Parts: sequence; structure tokens; C-alpha cells
Amino acid sequence: MALLHNRVSNQELKQRLLQETFKRTTVSFYQYFVIENPAFFRDFLYKQFSRFQVFGRIYVAHEGINAQVSVPEYFFEAFKQALYAADGALQGLRLNIAVDDDGKSFWVLKIKVRDKIVADGITDESFSMQQKGKYVNAQEMNDLIQGGDVVVIDMRNHYEYEVGHFENALEIPSDTFREQLPMAVEMMKGNEDKNIVMYCTGGIRCEKASAYMLHKGFKNVFHLEGGIINYAQQVKAIGQESKFIGKNFVFDNRLGERITEHVIAKCHQCGAACDTHTNCKNDGCHLLFIQCSNCATQYQGCCSTACSETIALPVERQKQLRSGQENGVMIFNKSKQRLRPKIEPGTLG
Repeated sequence: MALLHNRVSNQELKQRLLQETFKRTTVSFYQYFVIENPAFFRDFLYKQFSRFQVFGRIYVAHEGINAQVSVPEYFFEAFKQALYAADGALQGLRLNIAVDDDGKSFWVLKIKVRDKIVADGITDESFSMQQKGKYVNAQEMNDLIQGGDVVVIDMRNHYEYEVGHFENALEIPSDTFREQLPMAVEMMKGNEDKNIVMYCTGGIRCEKASAYMLHKGFKNVFHLEGGIINYAQQVKAIGQESKFIGKNFVFDNRLGERITEHVIAKCHQCGAACDTHTNCKNDGCHLLFIQCSNCATQYQGCCSTACSETIALPVERQKQLRSGQENGVMIFNKSKQRLRPKIEPGTLG
């Protein structure tokens, strides 16, 4: 009987990844479709993808699938065909190939069953993903932005927006998607007839957000097909200037892929221009923050003097200090607690 879970330590798996001599491709994909038995589908995918040495993170729910994985190049076509054959709704599914990729994004395959593939906080049973906004490609996105008669809304979290975003994009100042949905509605109240284009990393959040905005009475809602990842590939292919500037934050070991050379963020410790995310080296903290190379040396990869002093302690003492401690949301929490702006009717051109 095939094992349906990993049984090897993370440390050993990371070491195996570093010793690989072949190239890997990092790819993300999602699809909203009905899965009657998510647990069965999860086990089926685990057996299929394990055959092709796929690493990554996949969520399966009744509403569909959401995945970020790395695949050995020599298995990529076989993996793609297995994915397409897994369900009719996945046939020909768009795969977002990473822009700035060293293939070292994941070192283990984890497939989990969730209530939803993206937590949204929506409890209204009349809400449906059947009615969603119109897709726009890179060319259409640039045309909308240059036309000026549009509100561009970033449906990502603050720490993502901070290092890169579309020019003049409206930030929804929150660290969770479930909070952003009602906030977006509130901020755009009175502009129900305005052209609204929403975007996110790979398309999954802005697609659901576009459906939610339509559900709340907005009329002209668009969303960027394939998100920033697909956009970056497309503008390069058609030879257009990227209207997205800076870095695209990604939820894997890379923590970011460069889209343009603009550095729009600052080191959280000294204020120098920097857009390199890292997690505090103190395992009892592990805070996600932006740190320049000088501060990384000064603080030994930690977010504070206290944490750098902690990692100098014996390992057993460090374990005692973090015993029972939960990192919680602070691992991914750098919001500025700013006021939530409301867009007044008639102020958007």
C-alpha cells in the first residue's frame, strides 16, 4: 500500500533537494469547480504526483483546488498530463510558470483538505462563483490602466503590496483576505458603476473578489487572468513595459520573484532601500520582515536585539523559552494599522 504522507524529516528533505543535480520548474495553478469527495481526490493526487517527484503545497476543497508546486523538468509533461486527466474541469488548465525561479521553492509534497481553497469568511449561501468578473490579459490590463477611467485594486496582503504593486493601485489595508472583501466593498461604496480591475499573485483571490463585488451590486468588475505571475510572462512575450513595479511576493522558500528592478520598500530596521523578505532566525519569533544585508549581519538574521541574543543561548534554553508559545499570525503580519480610506463618489475621474 502506497504511503500517502511524508515520513522523512524536513532537515533531511531540504538536504536532498540541495543535492539534486536536475532542474525543477516552479508552477502554480488553481481552479474553482465542484469536488464531491475532497479526501478521495486528495489521496488520488498524492499518489499521482509522488510518482513524478513533485514537491509543494496543494489545498483541496469542495470548491476546487489551489496549488504551488515544483516539478523536475524531465517529468513536467507527464505531470501536466496527469493533472489534466485527474478531472474534466482541469483539462487544459492554465499553469503559471514562476518568473524568477531557481527550482528550490519546495522540498516536500503536502496536500491538505480544507473547507475552502482560499479562506474568505463568506457565509452568505446565495454567493456563487458562477458569476464572476471578466478576465483581462496583460495587454488589456495595460490598456485599462493607461485609459485612466478605472480603479485598480490590489487584493493581496500588506507585506505583499509593500514590495511591489501596479502603479496607482489601491491597497486594501489588511493582512487577511477574509477582512479585505468587506473592506473593498466599503471603500468603493458609491462607485458601483465604476470600472474596477482586481489583481493578486496568481489569480485565485482576485477571481473570488470579483465575484464578491458583483454579488454586492458592482457592475463593471474585471480581474487579471493568472494574476501577477501570468501578467509578467505576458508583458515580456509581447514586448510591453510592465505596469507592475518591484517584486512579486510568493509563498514559498523564495519569498519573492523580481518583476522590475524598482526597489520600492525599505528595510524595517534601518530604513535603507530594500525589498528582501526574511523570517526572524529566532524560532520562537519567526516574524516575516524586510531586512537589508547590513542589518542581517548586525542582527544575525533576527528582527531585534532581543531575538539575536536569544539565538546565542544554548538550544535547550531556547526551547524552554518558546515552550507553549504560538507564533500565530505574526509570522505574516506587517500591516501598518492605517485608517481605511473610503472612496467618495465622483473622486475617481
